[in-house]
Amino acid sequence: MQKRKLGNIGLEVSELGFGCMSLNFLDGKGLDKKDAITLLHNAVERGVTFFDTAEAYGPYTNEEIVGEALQPYRKDVVIATKFGCKDASPAVGLDSRPETIRAVTEASLKRLKTDYIDLLYQHRVDPNVPIEDVAGTVKDLIKEGKVKYFGLSEASVTTIRRAHSVQPVSALQSEYSLFWREPENEIIPTLEELGIGFVPFSPLGKGFLTGIINKKLEDVDRRNIIPRFSEENIKANLVLVDALSEIAQQKNVTTAQLALSWLLAQKPWIVPIPATTKLHRLEENMASTNIVLTADELAKIDTMVNGITLVGDRYPEFLEKQIDRS
Repeated sequence: MQKRKLGNIGLEVSELGFGCMSLNFLDGKGLDKKDAITLLHNAVERGVTFFDTAEAYGPYTNEEIVGEALQPYRKDVVIATKFGCKDASPAVGLDSRPETIRAVTEASLKRLKTDYIDLLYQHRVDPNVPIEDVAGTVKDLIKEGKVKYFGLSEASVTTIRRAHSVQPVSALQSEYSLFWREPENEIIPTLEELGIGFVPFSPLGKGFLTGIINKKLEDVDRRNIIPRFSEENIKANLVLVDALSEIAQQKNVTTAQLALSWLLAQKPWIVPIPATTKLHRLEENMASTNIVLTADELAKIDTMVNGITLVGDRYPEFLEKQIDRS
């Protein structure tokens, strides 16, 4: 697998990363610890070097799994984790006070079984703490050798610029896919101007773009709180999957592979982090890096998607309120 650079100060990762949240957190099922560790080992052995976790996933247990799994490969991989949720729970609220950032970082280091975090994100922008204080705290942690690079998640253009002026931001992590293209309006041009990498989470639309979601989700599935995943909205939004399937069949690829290769084609500093709990899906995702979309094919996809109006908000109300719109 090829490498891509995130930001201008040295962070280099595999062109496709691994979103670890679903290992034990997303659909109410997850994997047992042994199977999760085996899957992460398979990812490393196949060339993935970039792994994304957070204290809020579990909470805490996801970092423990990632730490144990990647310890044998520590020098060869990049681990990203996050601070910023009160009591490690987005539902409780936000907390990016400097003392909290330091406490969370120390706890994450222990769970991850490492003495440094490669990429430390602010999980969500805390309106009660100036972003300059947040960036300054991470800057100090970088000077101390506990963190290597600074990242933001779901931050606005204004916040990105303010943070970047204090401590260079290497990566922004936000949702971006053929299921959610809002970042194209302001975020991507700003990142390009400032030399900041982009890490799209949910690059497969939280699984929707795989084409396997076509009916009501199981009751234990955490995606049930997302309006776009109501039974009614799933049925309405399948028009997007049907359209992508037609193009994918012409390319002899899956809709998931088409969606990932489309993302990779947007900018050379975009690194998606698809999640999976299955080895065959991991291999399917990785194969997307070998797919070349022509200019005509990319134009066809854009025209097709722009003609479809998707229904349903991407977050429930309490999470929507935590999106930085400054």
